Amino acid sequence: MRQITLDEAASLLKEHDKFRLLTHSYPDGDTLGCAFALCFALRKMGKLCNIAIDGKLPSKFSYLAKNYREQDFAFEYVVSVDVAAMQLLSDSVMEGVDHIDLCLDHHRTNSIEADHIYVDADAAAAAEIIYQLLSLLEVEPDEDIAAGIYTGVSTDTGCFVYSNTTPRTHAIAAAVMPYCSWVEINNINFVLKTRAKVKMERMIYDTMEFYAGGACAIVYTTLAMQEALGAGDDEMEGLASIPRQIEGVKMGITMREKEGGVFKISVRTNEGIDAAQFCKQFGGGGHPAASGCSIEGSLGDVKLKLIEAAEAFL
Repeated sequence: MRQITLDEAASLLKEHDKFRLLTHSYPDGDTLGCAFALCFALRKMGKLCNIAIDGKLPSKFSYLAKNYREQDFAFEYVVSVDVAAMQLLSDSVMEGVDHIDLCLDHHRTNSIEADHIYVDADAAAAAEIIYQLLSLLEVEPDEDIAAGIYTGVSTDTGCFVYSNTTPRTHAIAAAVMPYCSWVEINNINFVLKTRAKVKMERMIYDTMEFYAGGACAIVYTTLAMQEALGAGDDEMEGLASIPRQIEGVKMGITMREKEGGVFKISVRTNEGIDAAQFCKQFGGGGHPAASGCSIEGSLGDVKLKLIEAAEAFL
């Protein structure tokens, strides 16, 4: 395992020809945007490349794959994008993979086991790294590449309102906007909602409770709630930001029940509270203002663990 420079990462991509790109579980706009942007860039270089996704591509991101078709070849070089830890790689994504050759990421808490690792913790999104690689790979953006990069930087910054947004983020977004349908991408990711999502948001607010003197807000969704509303992954997207939006809340925690007695925990923070450090105690990690982890147990037990931890942390 060796930390490398961006130039070295580009050289490794140039040296190999048959790629498999790995995305993390519960894929979001950044991991998918990175994967499709890098895949199309490598294909423009005459290389073979496929993307491994946990389950089906979420329907809201189908625009990223409108010109994507699986290629028939045996991969020889494995690259993970926007993946912070090995436990975020599902069995289906890792099928046939015995090791990761190159990791490209922006999480300060990255613990991926790879031969070569490039982490830019100052990047608001891993898609910023992919954009910077384009010039080193001598690849010009096109609609498919630009859509991936814009999706990554916009979704990981909450459409450029989160504190991780930087001048470089805006510059990269501006650079790719002429090539893609950015208005449509914004509408899909930040404006339009299904009726099921509106109902789920209303139900989420009904679960909200406050702890640590009002500094912590906790909400949850259960499998029963999702089934009753016919809500899928698209309806779950963006719910984690709700508790943090309440005045006076420094830490917003969203609990999402998954199959197998596990809750996926998303933590969003304000006022410099370190979400990554909070999640680290549960084996998770991420960014200072946005992190996550998974905890096994019943709704009541998991919630109690989070309440006790939040009150001690705050």
